[in-house]
Amino acid sequence: MQAKKRYLILLSAGLCLLLLYFGGVQVPATSRSRHDRSRSGYRSDQPWPHFSDPLQPFNPWDQTDTVEYNLHISPRQKRDVNSSVYKGKKCRMESCFDLSLCQRNGFKVYVYPQQKGEKISESYLNILSTIESSRLYTSDPGQACLFVLGLDTLDRDQLSPQYVHNLKTKVQSLPLWNNGRNHLIFNLYSGTWPDYTEDLGFDIGQAMLAKASISTENFRPNFDVSIPLFSKDHPRTGGDRGFLKYNIIPPFRKYMLVFKGKRYLTGIGSDTRNALYHVHNAEDVVLLTTCKHGKDWQKHKDARCDRDNTEYDKYDYKEMLHNSTFCLVPRGRRLGSFRFLEALQAACVPVMLSNGWELPFSEVIDWNTAAVIGDERLLLQIPSTVRSIHQDKILSLRQQTQLLWEAYFSSVEKIVLTTLEIIQDRVLQHMSRSSPMWNSHPGGLFALPQYSSHLGDFPFYYAGLGVRPQPKFTAVIHAVTPLVSQSQPILKLLVAVAKSQYCAQIIVLWNCDKPLPSKHRWPATSVPVVVIEGENKVMSSRFQPYETIQTDAVLSLDEDTVLSTTEVDFAFTVWQSFPERIVGYPARSHFWDSNKERWGYTSKWTNDYSMVLTGAAIYHRYYHYLYTHFLPSSLKNMVDQLANCEDILMNFLVSAVSRLPPIKVTQKKQYKETMMGQSSRASRWADPDHFAQRQTCMNKFASWFGGMPLVHSQMRLDPVLFKDQVSILRKKYREIERL
Repeated sequence: MQAKKRYLILLSAGLCLLLLYFGGVQVPATSRSRHDRSRSGYRSDQPWPHFSDPLQPFNPWDQTDTVEYNLHISPRQKRDVNSSVYKGKKCRMESCFDLSLCQRNGFKVYVYPQQKGEKISESYLNILSTIESSRLYTSDPGQACLFVLGLDTLDRDQLSPQYVHNLKTKVQSLPLWNNGRNHLIFNLYSGTWPDYTEDLGFDIGQAMLAKASISTENFRPNFDVSIPLFSKDHPRTGGDRGFLKYNIIPPFRKYMLVFKGKRYLTGIGSDTRNALYHVHNAEDVVLLTTCKHGKDWQKHKDARCDRDNTEYDKYDYKEMLHNSTFCLVPRGRRLGSFRFLEALQAACVPVMLSNGWELPFSEVIDWNTAAVIGDERLLLQIPSTVRSIHQDKILSLRQQTQLLWEAYFSSVEKIVLTTLEIIQDRVLQHMSRSSPMWNSHPGGLFALPQYSSHLGDFPFYYAGLGVRPQPKFTAVIHAVTPLVSQSQPILKLLVAVAKSQYCAQIIVLWNCDKPLPSKHRWPATSVPVVVIEGENKVMSSRFQPYETIQTDAVLSLDEDTVLSTTEVDFAFTVWQSFPERIVGYPARSHFWDSNKERWGYTSKWTNDYSMVLTGAAIYHRYYHYLYTHFLPSSLKNMVDQLANCEDILMNFLVSAVSRLPPIKVTQKKQYKETMMGQSSRASRWADPDHFAQRQTCMNKFASWFGGMPLVHSQMRLDPVLFKDQVSILRKKYREIERL
């Protein structure tokens, strides 16, 4: 029987196969192919693409409502479109940005004029004024690559008094709107109670977003820019420095982990903060919340509210912030939080607890080096996680918070300029910054990739790379008086500098109204002497990045400076150990005049200094490029009109970059008197207006930098054995002591 069953099963299987083969319905190959192609958007009238053809750009997402497009889109894609917050969900630089506008005049930004009667917040005014005072600004829309609205788009919460109504109509009526192409929209708050979506309430078209609290779901990589949430009191320029004054080893503070903030009883963002009490131990983990906020909080308060409010009032927030190793940054109603910037400034390592938040400037900043990225679902594991972090790592994280705070977040100006520089790097990819430039001192804003994309060309990266500057310098002598005698100081100076073993060449910058002297008037030297006419005969021309300068070091000299060859050699030797600073001889200082409530300038010989004048100083040639291309034309024009203060401005710039004071080296006693005795500068130093102008310059420069970047120092570097009671023959720089 079992054998018969096996035969019947085999026979039945064979009959089924025959029926399928001969009697089954056959699907034509052409029909199947047509179906597959229609799903992928293929049309029979389109030619098969050749690999040599350029890639076609994505369809602009605002054109996806057309009948032709809908014929070739799946139902799932249609649902995604309809549920998307932004219609331009798939916009990228390649598809929604016209790069040709940037090829004509470079990366220039135009700001629409503000419309009369339109309300505008102070924060948005700060953003617009920052752009208008930057080197990227243009007042001509025909030269612009990027456009920024004059309409306030920061607060799109309909319940906010700052909410601008009818924004859709107003934006669409702008003559240059072009469906948002090449436009940048700034936004801090979107959506409203209870769900707080990321909808801005108007169609942004193909515009880019610089948005706070943006989710990874709605963030368009390489197109949008995630910015931090900042308060209306955030300073426009400058800003306070980080609170880390010195490193504590081991790097532990009174508290391990802290938080103090609102607890939401209902609605979005309530889950995480409601669960914080499970982790709070009132010892080294202090997580405090209060539900005492809003008009009707008592209607919704739960059994924990009174106890939480009592505990909340026991602690001072600033004291906690400054005395904690880690600071919890949980999401609020929106993904971002003011606690983020507060933790960065306080050198309290942020512990991020906001799933799906695209962290600020994530395109360029490596947040793993400055923060701990947590998961809201694993809240109970946070304390054990932060306790397991080694103290070396904690110290590194803390130091990085200070770098990022001071480089990108301490003011509205830095936030806005960082946003613009990120976009510029996308546009000019061949001259974009590398990750180390963004994530190491002094930050991407001071490392201009137009100068070089190689780290070894910037003085502030030498120490990290383990390299030393070139062993030669180029002397630049600033000449403003005609050459009438062979005994003039400039000729003696030229001979002394040329004898230096480190001198590669000498450039005489001729800023005199008289014609250039003939070649035979200059003394014969062992190094090349190049005479260049200054551009427009202005003071700022002495800091032009001349292509003739091929060495890393520049020895800047006034025509009446009196230096010996030994002094030049010693100064250059010192500079090689401090290539990111100004090293030189004549020192000056600044002070705060409390009576006049302004900065003062002094040339008195005191126990400290904050400037080394460029009449006899050595610095890196990159600062010529930075002076010319980074500083605004308003400051350089002021210097040129006054024919004064260019040395002060260079000191401001170098100290702002390095965060360090200049270095004064030993000089002969007669230096000050000799300087005052020379004819060309004697009139300048004796002129009372000259000194008053320098006082004015100090305050004008401090205003633009947003604070005083100069740093005082009491250090002077002398040669070893200087003034020691040993034989003069044993001293290397013995001539300095003899003078």
